[in-house]
Amino acid sequence: MEIAEEKPKKKNREIDMCTRPLFGKILLFSLPLIATGILQLLYNAADIITVGQFADHTAMAAVGSTSSLVNLVVNLFIGLSVGALSAMSRYIGAGEKEKASRIVHTSIPLGLISGVVVGIIGYFGARTFLVWMDTDALVVDQATIYLQIYFLGMPFSMLYNFGASILRACGDTKRPLLILAGAGLINVGVNLWLVIAFRLGVVGVAVGTTVSQLISAAAVLWILCRRKGYGRYYFRKTRIHKDALSEIIRIGLPAGVQGTIFSLSNVIIQSSVNSFGDIAMAGSAAAASLEGFVYTAMNAISQACLTFTAQNYGARNLGNIRLILVQCTLIVTVIGVAMGVGVYLLAHPLLALYNGNENVIAWGTERLLYVCVPYFLCGLMEVLVGSIRGMGRSFLPMLFSIIAVCGVRLIWIYTVFAADRTFAMLFISYPVSWIAAIIMHFCTYLAVYKKVKNLLQPKNPMNLS
Repeated sequence: MEIAEEKPKKKNREIDMCTRPLFGKILLFSLPLIATGILQLLYNAADIITVGQFADHTAMAAVGSTSSLVNLVVNLFIGLSVGALSAMSRYIGAGEKEKASRIVHTSIPLGLISGVVVGIIGYFGARTFLVWMDTDALVVDQATIYLQIYFLGMPFSMLYNFGASILRACGDTKRPLLILAGAGLINVGVNLWLVIAFRLGVVGVAVGTTVSQLISAAAVLWILCRRKGYGRYYFRKTRIHKDALSEIIRIGLPAGVQGTIFSLSNVIIQSSVNSFGDIAMAGSAAAASLEGFVYTAMNAISQACLTFTAQNYGARNLGNIRLILVQCTLIVTVIGVAMGVGVYLLAHPLLALYNGNENVIAWGTERLLYVCVPYFLCGLMEVLVGSIRGMGRSFLPMLFSIIAVCGVRLIWIYTVFAADRTFAMLFISYPVSWIAAIIMHFCTYLAVYKKVKNLLQPKNPMNLS
């Protein structure tokens, strides 16, 4: 009776990633992941909207100008959670329960340690980093306070990210969504309460985000401790296994370095935005927040591509790997075009949610034209990277992303933008860099797929000596 009762639960929560048809399963996996990413973004968006509507545009600029800096500090460690996702998916596909368990019990303490390290760096370095970014003197004090409180919650944020990666590797994307739905509502509620009732401004929204991070971390740990089968976490087994750590680092470290270098180029771009003044900063912050919703939807497809590819790689289902890339490419293109163009067409009412100042809206609309409309190109780039990482290769995507994206953007800023210092010329660097990256990653994919094909397919007996 117990077995009969448990089977439907597993069927409802976990997805068989190795059996065709796959298209519907990719969507079933991705849709909760998209919603989860959107809810995560609502943490920051709620902060920006709250201070934009109930404080002033200076507080809004202070909160909005911190996102690229936060990403710069945390992306290295977020990349490690991608390594955990890839390794866990591969071992599930291969049916190696003991190795999967070692990944789980290494990931959780690694997430906590990562969060503590990021929190210390961010808390004590906040003001210095903002000064390096040429943050406007009108907003630097508020931005520093916001960042310091935000980074106090980083251990909880990292715990959630590593725990959620384990659940997603098991095919469970619904419960991370439910966790963030609850935490997101609490975040918004605390924001409004502290900002409106107590006039705490950036302090209020930072505290709200930290509280929600604590709740989401506790919830994901509770779920992992109650799981059956793959992904079960036991506190008594907590330790960092060298072999599991090596697997996580092999994929995760290059992914983290890539994300950090990406963020570095965005910090340099943010520094250029800062030179246009606080109104431009506020408009750019609002536009960047809207772009984040499009990106997270596309990135969910990239994570689906990585997870499905890794499980099929572990199960040695070579025929599914290319099919997964084709289907994910189709899905991410449709999502990227529909959402990117849609956000631009609705730019005025959407930006007005953040701040009703027409000048702020004008600056934000211009950024959306050059970044959000062609954003599907970024989605294509991300899906290619996801497929390559799913096949166990992470160094080449990192290398070529740094060359194609960061290199192109930096060269553009110090040459083309330096010669014509306009908002448009600054943000055209984004689609140009994505096109360069797509070309490089596609060539990398062909080379890696050929090597994997030779590795997984049995040799012709007639050719054996």
